[in-house]
Amino acid sequence: MYLKDGCSLLLKVRKPSIPFVLNTNPIFNLEKPQLQPSPVPESHVVKVLKHEPDIVLALEYFKSVANSGAFKHTHWTYHIMIEKLGRSSEMDGVQYLLQQMKLEGVACSEELFICVMNSYRRAGLADQALKMFYRIREFGCKPTVKIYNHLLDSLLGENRFQMISPVYNNMKGEGLEPNVFTYNILLKALCKNGKVDGACKLLEEMSNKGCPPDVVSYTTIISSMCKFGQVEKAKELAMGFAPMVPVYNALIHGVCKEDKIKEAFGLMNEMVSKGVDPNAISYSTIISCLSDMGNIDLSLAVFAQMLMRGCSPNVHTFTSLIRGYFLEGRIGDALRMWKLMIQEGVKPNVVSYNTVIYGLCSNGNMAEAISIWNQMEKYFCHPNVITYSTLIHGFAKSGNLLGASEIWNKMINCGCHPNVVTYTSMVDVLCQMSMFNQAYHLIDNMIAHGCPPTVVTFNTFIKGLCAGGRVQWAMSVLDQMEKYECVPNIRTYNELLDGLFKVSRLREACGLIREMEERKLELNCVTYNTIMYGFSCLGMQERVLQLLGKMLVNGVKPDSFTVNIIVSAYCKLGKVRTAIQILDKTTAGKELCPDIIAHTTLLWGICNWLGIEEAIVYLHKMLDKGIFPNFVTWNVLVRGLFDNLGHMGPIRILDDILGNG
Repeated sequence: MYLKDGCSLLLKVRKPSIPFVLNTNPIFNLEKPQLQPSPVPESHVVKVLKHEPDIVLALEYFKSVANSGAFKHTHWTYHIMIEKLGRSSEMDGVQYLLQQMKLEGVACSEELFICVMNSYRRAGLADQALKMFYRIREFGCKPTVKIYNHLLDSLLGENRFQMISPVYNNMKGEGLEPNVFTYNILLKALCKNGKVDGACKLLEEMSNKGCPPDVVSYTTIISSMCKFGQVEKAKELAMGFAPMVPVYNALIHGVCKEDKIKEAFGLMNEMVSKGVDPNAISYSTIISCLSDMGNIDLSLAVFAQMLMRGCSPNVHTFTSLIRGYFLEGRIGDALRMWKLMIQEGVKPNVVSYNTVIYGLCSNGNMAEAISIWNQMEKYFCHPNVITYSTLIHGFAKSGNLLGASEIWNKMINCGCHPNVVTYTSMVDVLCQMSMFNQAYHLIDNMIAHGCPPTVVTFNTFIKGLCAGGRVQWAMSVLDQMEKYECVPNIRTYNELLDGLFKVSRLREACGLIREMEERKLELNCVTYNTIMYGFSCLGMQERVLQLLGKMLVNGVKPDSFTVNIIVSAYCKLGKVRTAIQILDKTTAGKELCPDIIAHTTLLWGICNWLGIEEAIVYLHKMLDKGIFPNFVTWNVLVRGLFDNLGHMGPIRILDDILGNG
């Protein structure tokens, strides 16, 4: 199998700038008579540049028409070409043309400078946008409130909060009065950085300076308050101004985030009573909350109410319902809702595709998941890293390792950068295929690709190594985690302990337990179970019972697996009646439901220590409780019968049991 590592595709390589050779004073061949070129009208140049989709061809025309001497570029043709270059993130080209405009004395308008600011923002170069802004007068343009707003928005987009305040102060220093758009950007910046109180003060300042806040202002603060758990405070603030749909939506989202569904319905009713009609976002937020809570039937009731009130569902509405169906295991209903969405003309987006693909993968329906994935191209929806990660994990979970590898290769070919979840899923796949060297290579390259491994990645690798009998390698990975600034957690140690006990390396396991205590890691139920099971397999039953006492003293609640280990330990020690008492007490308490393994172990103990007659009695007790033997249970019982009664006795007893059963 060939697996692409994606190194060349993952490294972010800067595109080479498009070369410029633009002569402002064309040089003609003096040896030949020159014909005066026919002037090209501006309208023709504008039309060609606007309708040419290929940036390289558009640029070639832009240069050739100027170099021919038939046309001298105007502000408008420069604007079109700069905008095209900016949309392709060719910022060197943008700077070149601005400089050319300056040389030719073509003034840069407010609109064009805003276009340049937006180009820097799209390219993620807020610092460069700021530097260009400070040169604004070089290009014959003066700063305006509108230009300042676009610059501030660019800085906000990259969360350059420390730069926003000086730029705003500079704006006021130039005598420019901020408008509602300026204030809204400042409000977003404050809220984004958790300074909600500062945002509230700015809201008051707006009103005092004669700039009344708009719906965006209020919604920004209300949403932020809800995000930080200040829902009641948000409600109080909302009471101070006229009811607005976006504000109510922010409040509904806030209470739904806290699973306060009754309050969400109360807000919806309040909207209606105040003459404010809930929109698709209002209904979809509540439907999403109910679906996540596992109440799909109530979600459908809200959906019906939405339709009755003439509100058209959107893609978020349908996606929430589909997710709700999948959460309840109603795969058929989920797919029917998916088909209904498409029939109603609601175009699926990447989130809705990912929801369906995740639901199908979680239920092991990989064929249908791939079918949905193939439909994405039909609807011009590009898969993202979540789509690929879900499919890779789904294939790995279903044991189709070749399928997982094929999806990985397709993702790399499409230029989609894997995230830590994708890498971790692929490490799992490689480990299942015993390709440990490739898995290690993949982890080692993650940092180079700008995606450092997490503790989950290392835990997956360690688990794979231990399962493949490479315990020594797994132990060395524990030491290497520090190199990646990754701190091992309790699961890391659980996987290593399990691996060490499986190969009977008791001394190293005990050393690892001491290391956990030194690191003051709290042992969980899985840790105790792993150690107790390891001791039991090594015949150290007394140590098992000692550890159980420590587990209970430390307040760690046992589970059904703990019960299995303890019953087995007592049976191996010959203390079968104690094992019976423990199992009966556990079953009566109804907090834990011991499985057939515990009862089978107990039957083995009874057969070996108390005799076959008591084993038969206990078997009848099991049947009366509705606990039905499996193949292993019958195997234990039959062996006991043959050991005690020869050949004919067991046949008569089994006939009697089966006849009464």
